Amino acid sequence: MKKLFLFASALLLLAACDRLSTQTYQDDLVMPLAEGQADSLYYAISLEYVTGGLRIPQMEKINGTIVQQAFDMEDAAGSLEELATAYRENLIDEYITENSGAEQGVLTWEDKINGVFTNAYKHWNNYLLSYYSFRGGAHGIQTVSQLVFDRKTGDLLAETDIFNPGYEEPVAKLMQAAVKSEMEAEDPELVQLVEMEFVVPNGNFSLGEGGVQWIFQPYEVGPYALGIVIASVSWEQLKPYLKK
Repeated sequence: MKKLFLFASALLLLAACDRLSTQTYQDDLVMPLAEGQADSLYYAISLEYVTGGLRIPQMEKINGTIVQQAFDMEDAAGSLEELATAYRENLIDEYITENSGAEQGVLTWEDKINGVFTNAYKHWNNYLLSYYSFRGGAHGIQTVSQLVFDRKTGDLLAETDIFNPGYEEPVAKLMQAAVKSEMEAEDPELVQLVEMEFVVPNGNFSLGEGGVQWIFQPYEVGPYALGIVIASVSWEQLKPYLKK
């Protein structure tokens, strides 16, 4: 089958985040399933990555992790552009293979990936990675991942790097109280939808002046109607469980 690329572009945009120099790789595509058909694949990607402000080993480590997380791959060998192109081509092949000859159903797909550095806290930089996928049905699926990079080492920060052993249970109680308080202020009925036993440290966190923020995906702690649930706990509350 002939592949029709009605709109495809890739560009690099200059940006800056705290002490880091960054660029953003962007690419998007609209491809009809077949000539003359309205059904199409819509793909868009925007990934910010480090180009300066750190030593090369740290930059390479951070950028490698961004690519691994964005494309869900274990081996990130190759440049960002090469890996993004391979991801797009695989997506196109999957779209054509699954939908060619289909007589019914939703034949329009959407695939969007966005990654951006957000705020910095001390020697850590937060990175927000979001993914939206639609393959038919009542709605698409959106996930949001928070990555925290140590500028000194380039390593991805884990909860166990900042918390003392045994932190899980007491920190979970603080998170649950935070979610309950926030939702009761917004809409008391929402609290009834949250399965509080699942509001626990999940590794999906960011750091800021105010404390630590955890994110839970749709369906992770309740029905889709809840959307993304956030638990924010202050440094003061977390102090007893933090490493020195």
